[in-house]
Amino acid sequence: MSRFGFGRKDGEEGERPAAPDPGSAWGGGGESSEAPTERHEPASWSEEGDEPFAEAQRPDTHDGDGARGEERGRDRSRVSVVSEGDSADDEYQYHEDDNKRKGSGTEDAIEFIDVHKAFGRNRILRGLNMGLPEDRISMILGPSGTGKSVCIKHMVGLLYPDEGDVLVHGESVPNMVDDDLFDMRKKFGVLFQDGALFGSMNLFDNVAFPLRQHTDKSEGEIGDIVNRRLAEVGLGGAHEKMPNELSGGMRKRAGFARALVLDPDIVLFDEPDSGLDPVRTALLCELIQEVHEENGGAYVVITHDIASARRVAEYIAVLWKGRIVESGPAEELFNSENPFVRQFLSGESQGPLGME
Repeated sequence: MSRFGFGRKDGEEGERPAAPDPGSAWGGGGESSEAPTERHEPASWSEEGDEPFAEAQRPDTHDGDGARGEERGRDRSRVSVVSEGDSADDEYQYHEDDNKRKGSGTEDAIEFIDVHKAFGRNRILRGLNMGLPEDRISMILGPSGTGKSVCIKHMVGLLYPDEGDVLVHGESVPNMVDDDLFDMRKKFGVLFQDGALFGSMNLFDNVAFPLRQHTDKSEGEIGDIVNRRLAEVGLGGAHEKMPNELSGGMRKRAGFARALVLDPDIVLFDEPDSGLDPVRTALLCELIQEVHEENGGAYVVITHDIASARRVAEYIAVLWKGRIVESGPAEELFNSENPFVRQFLSGESQGPLGME
């Protein structure tokens, strides 16, 4: 049975489907994940979607017999609609020409094509075009409330675009049937903001959870994998500790270990530096680099911490007002002539970005 049920019809507002169960491909959630259990109207959602991957929203893609409708094909999903009131000349004067987006030299692992997303009257993504390269550490930077976490939810199919398309390794996420969607999610490892550990499980069982849920491996094999990943993040001697016995930095590292146990092709980090002091932030950045050098894959980091970007980013996309201001290799972005990018990456008070 689908975890999502049926989505709302075009042009209608309805209740959001229930949240995914704890047996997700990433093992996130548990007592400390704070995922809401009540249903809310879409207009009540926060702008950024601050709850950690709270709930899924499927488009209505079934016909009367329960079969997937053919009318929501690739061509239709890529249509971009700009609502009245947009003033591209003024509002987006600092944004780059999407057709001239700087390449990374590799294929894109994830691609957003003319993506629009609104919660009620609150428009978050407004024609987003963005590619995140394979085998690189990419960072999506931008002011608070500009849609960074909403992007992550689109990547794994917890939110769906109102218009446009999201591709993972060339396949359209909104147009996947449920079985394909669940398999696709196994490509991802996710480090949530607070680690999202199960409060009733010790550290070993937390990290082992995705393996027990999604594989047929023996306990001996699971133990070997968990021990290796815990040692990799510097928690080799903390197997029996409970989450409430761990510091914030240790919970982040434990969440990182759990994100890696299924050997994902793509690892997502939702503000991994939030709540950490500068030293532990630097150590976590070093850990991300080291693990990426060993395992490869596409790493995508959502943050507004410029120091972290300078340490680990190989590719940067700056997001503002629901579109990309500029994107490209990190060294080029830090030398950008774009007034907004210069202001944001240097932390200056004078420039296009204000308090509004």
